[in-house]
Amino acid sequence: KKIPLPKAILVVSGHWQTKGTFITAGETPETIYDFYGFPQELYDVTYPCPGAFKEIKECSQVFKDAGIAYDNERGIDHAAWAVLKHMYPKADIPVMEMSLDYKKTPQEHYELGRKLAPLREQGILIIGSGNIVHNLRIIDWDMNATLYPWAIEFDAAVKKLLIEKKHQELMAYENINSEWKRAIPTNEHYLPMIYSLALQEEKDELRFSYEAFQNASIPMRSFLIGGEEI
Repeated sequence: KKIPLPKAILVVSGHWQTKGTFITAGETPETIYDFYGFPQELYDVTYPCPGAFKEIKECSQVFKDAGIAYDNERGIDHAAWAVLKHMYPKADIPVMEMSLDYKKTPQEHYELGRKLAPLREQGILIIGSGNIVHNLRIIDWDMNATLYPWAIEFDAAVKKLLIEKKHQELMAYENINSEWKRAIPTNEHYLPMIYSLALQEEKDELRFSYEAFQNASIPMRSFLIGGEEI
């Protein structure tokens, strides 16, 4: 409700890793349940949004210049629908999802993100969906469990760098502090943030919209990047 209504939405997913970079291009993407052992209520959720077929055609040169290919069969995973079902519960805005090329370095992801900048001017909302700190190996399934000190420290260090717009330091996450291996045991959840940072212009403010933790090891830090309209 606080941001302009987008023409379409592009979600960079921490749950879709590929060789090369792809975007979903089907007209009616299915809801993908890419998790196991969770309550049935989650598997009952659907998000019947339209695909962004028309908008992809209109922006085809942007994707061509960025070297992004199309996947006409894949639906949208919970990196997209678990967020969008709260933001746009009517599921009436076209959605496309983008994969992460597992062969790219953080710098290469950042450079690819810069190439997506024209989409902002065409009314497309770009969401990087993952977790800055994401360690399921030592998660505590009590939602209100005592937080791990290392998770608090790493999250706070990242927050400081975000405020200071130190993008290069954030890409070199192994140098942020000594706890990085526990905070980022694998980087697929961290990389969507890199795309958001790549799209930040000098004039763009960054505002934190949520900063709470859950399950001891999962900070849910969220932020918005944009002008005065957010």
